[in-house]
Amino acid sequence: MSRAGPASAHDLIAIRALLERSGLPTSDLEAAQPEFVVIREGGQVIGAGALQRFGSAALLRSVVVAADRRGSGLGRVIVSELERAARARQISRLFLLTQTAAEFFARCGYRLIERSSAPLDLQGSEEFRALCPDSAACLAKSLSDST
Repeated sequence: MSRAGPASAHDLIAIRALLERSGLPTSDLEAAQPEFVVIREGGQVIGAGALQRFGSAALLRSVVVAADRRGSGLGRVIVSELERAARARQISRLFLLTQTAAEFFARCGYRLIERSSAPLDLQGSEEFRALCPDSAACLAKSLSDST
């Protein structure tokens, strides 16, 4: 079974390429400095995801799996590892924006919420303000509700 682990500085080029191939935003990665986890296979990054912390909450972002590996459970592995990392950092709530993966995140226990109900500091992020259109679904999960 594939395992997710912390990304190295060397992984960032591969992560950016994977995000760009999947049509996900990359323009704020340097400024936002989200903490990535990756799944590697044969030395190649085939999946990634990140947390961008805002106090006791975090933005779950940039969850991506290589096109030829989608549907194999790797996305769930990444989300589980990000949730584990968030709990270890005393983050109690995760939020995300998505244009295409709302059903996937709902299966992972995330609930659709009004974008305006996300914490204000999170709403001030580049992801909320500019990178994800208003049509993107906003979902949230309380980590205290899950194991």
